[in-house]
Amino acid sequence: MGIQATQIRKGMVLLHNGTPHKVVEFHHHTPGNLRAMVQTKMRNLKTGSTTEHRFRSTEDVERVTLDDHQMTYLYNDGSTYYFMNTETYEQIDLRAEDLGDMAGYLLPETVIQVQFYEGSPIGIEIPATVDLLVVETEPEIKGATVSNVGKPAKLETGITIQVPAFIKEGEKIRVDTTDGRYIERAK
Repeated sequence: MGIQATQIRKGMVLLHNGTPHKVVEFHHHTPGNLRAMVQTKMRNLKTGSTTEHRFRSTEDVERVTLDDHQMTYLYNDGSTYYFMNTETYEQIDLRAEDLGDMAGYLLPETVIQVQFYEGSPIGIEIPATVDLLVVETEPEIKGATVSNVGKPAKLETGITIQVPAFIKEGEKIRVDTTDGRYIERAK
C-alpha cells in the first residue's frame, strides 16, 4: 500500500530498498524556502541494522503489512531461538542475530508477537518491560539510596545492565526492553 512520505509515523513498517524497515524515529522538516522533507531513522527487520533516510514530502512510500502471530518462547541452543505458535502448535526458529538485543529479554514460556513477512518470520515484538532475576552483582553498598551511583548486574538471561547500588543478587528487577534500563524492583 502506497502512502505519501508526510504520512510516515513511528512504528510503521515500510518497504525500503526491497526490504521491510520499521520506523524508529521521524521528523517532518521544512528548511526555509526549500522543499519539505521527512527525516527517518529505520531498523532493517531482516538484518537489525539501523539506517537514516530522507524522503521528499511528495514521495510515495510503500507501507508493508506484517502478519503477527502470538507465540511462546520455548528455549535456545545458543545461536537459535525456538518459538511455538499458541494456536497451531507449529514451531519456528529465529537466529540470535535476527533477534538482536531482544534475545536478552526472553525467558522460557514468555508469550510474544512474532512478525511474519511474506510467510517468513522476520522479527519479534516483546513486552515494554520484563522482570528478570539478578544472578551476579557486586555486594550491596551500605547506606546507598536511590542515586546516580550504579553498578553492573548480570541477569538470568545473560545480559548485563547498570543497576542502583542497593540491588542485591537474587532480587528480581523490572527492566525497560527498549533501552535496557533498570526501572524498579519487581514484586
